[in-house]
Amino acid sequence: MTKKQEPCIFCKIIKKEIPCHKIFENKNFLVFLDIKPVNHGHILIIPKEHIVWMQEAEDKMIAEIFKLTKKMMLIMKKALKCDYIQESVVGNEVPHFHIHLIPRYFKNGFNPLPRKEFNLEEAEKALKKIIKAI
Repeated sequence: MTKKQEPCIFCKIIKKEIPCHKIFENKNFLVFLDIKPVNHGHILIIPKEHIVWMQEAEDKMIAEIFKLTKKMMLIMKKALKCDYIQESVVGNEVPHFHIHLIPRYFKNGFNPLPRKEFNLEEAEKALKKIIKAI
């Protein structure tokens, strides 16, 4: 999706066309509760500029959003009395760069993402491609 295409749901939230449970907002970012939370207090941090993938963002934006992410993590940990905050940048559910912050509790356990078995041949192929790209 490019900036010229139909706005995504996050762009509509930024424009106040769709309501959200806003936690924080400044000129560059919006922080709000996720409507399908992993845990109560699960929040999203989004840039107000429509950017699909994190790697497409300017370095300055990346620095700013991760400073805000750390600030929000500290606030959430204190406010929600959770053991830690899980941070995730997945980006495929909504085509707009966003960060998930999920309060986690040791007593609830943790279900990691599914993983593949290590395959030496495939690993070496990927390793060569990445090193060549450097």
